[in-house]
Amino acid sequence: MPSLPAPDYPDDVRARLEADAAEVIARYPDSRSALLPLLHLVQAEEGHVTRTGMRFCADRLGLTTAEVTGVVTFYSMYRRTDGGDYQVGVCTNTLCAVMGGDAIFEQLQEHLGIGNGETTEDGAVTLEHIECNAACDYAPVVMVNWEFFDNQTPQSAKRLVDDLRAGRTVEPTRGAPLCTFKETSRILAGFPDARPGAVEATGGAGPASLVGLRLAKGETAPGRGADHVIAPRATADGDDHTGEPPPGEPPSGAPGEQAPPTHPSSHDAPRKTSASDEQHPTGPEAEEGK
Repeated sequence: MPSLPAPDYPDDVRARLEADAAEVIARYPDSRSALLPLLHLVQAEEGHVTRTGMRFCADRLGLTTAEVTGVVTFYSMYRRTDGGDYQVGVCTNTLCAVMGGDAIFEQLQEHLGIGNGETTEDGAVTLEHIECNAACDYAPVVMVNWEFFDNQTPQSAKRLVDDLRAGRTVEPTRGAPLCTFKETSRILAGFPDARPGAVEATGGAGPASLVGLRLAKGETAPGRGADHVIAPRATADGDDHTGEPPPGEPPSGAPGEQAPPTHPSSHDAPRKTSASDEQHPTGPEAEEGK
């Protein structure tokens, strides 16, 4: 039995979406490249991508509904069923899991009385476990509508969802102020966030993520005081021997003891590859031919 056609948007909604869609499509030399932001646009309308929304995108871009459906079902940021105002995702990938992410997810399920992908009865919170958020320095991490809440514990995560359900203001650890799922979807479609303070907010890397960059630049090492600066030591071979004693000098410290490295990650200091070393063009393989 053939499926029933998807209902259309009301005239006023369709006219508004068509105007927004035209603005999105105009950004791309090939109209079909606008599919991802258009899906966020229709998701912002109803809180998930409906059959009506998929048909709208297909009509705007000259695609089949099968092509649009294939994209919607591939990307997890597109909902296919209605959900809460706040999508609470708990990272349960390796590092977050061992740091407590699994415990946070289990306790939130019990605290909220819902399972993975389910929504609280008040329609406020949808809970899900998610893959790596590229914020491992702040594990375990919880994301609400893709804004970061770093260094969480089961207790802090339960307070967070309680505040969301009560309508209290919560502030992400970094990034823009929190907004609803529909508002977030419209921003992801490429429309400016006009809320006060949103433009000034930055979602860049935090201090923990930038430590390695600071060390590589020879800036102050964390926890060693302002007078301890790590700088690479250039040698005649052009290599960087950061953390190593100068040639001819024994390591500092008592006899028989290994001196603490100058660089916290001296064993990871950059080294030239064998391919770029003219004196040893092939490394160990050169020895085999002798």
